[in-house]
Amino acid sequence: QVQFVESGGGLVQSGGSLRLACTVPGFTLDYYSITWFRQAPGKDREIVSCISGQGGRIDYAESLKDRLAASRDDAKNTAYLQMNSLRPEDTAIYYCGTDFGTNCRGVWPEVWGQGTQVTVSS
Repeated sequence: QVQFVESGGGLVQSGGSLRLACTVPGFTLDYYSITWFRQAPGKDREIVSCISGQGGRIDYAESLKDRLAASRDDAKNTAYLQMNSLRPEDTAIYYCGTDFGTNCRGVWPEVWGQGTQVTVSS
């Protein structure tokens, strides 16, 4: 069973930074794209970033691209999402997952984890 595990969330002041991590124990991520998305209370879920298998391409939500940096370390079987200049409106649960494709296709993941809470105080 493929079970994603997200970590790195927390409480941060406006303007601060966080780095989220995503791994899948017992499953090799190398060739699969990793999609990050978020769900804020009362709002639709939103894809924030996708990194292709082996990191050849990275896509970002247009409104967030200047504040995010996605990466992956396949030797550690881990993907990362660096978030800078955080704002209260970034408060959400952040998830990572995959659609089991190699390229980023703009589709929702088929599997994802429990998420990690990011709370940004003003």
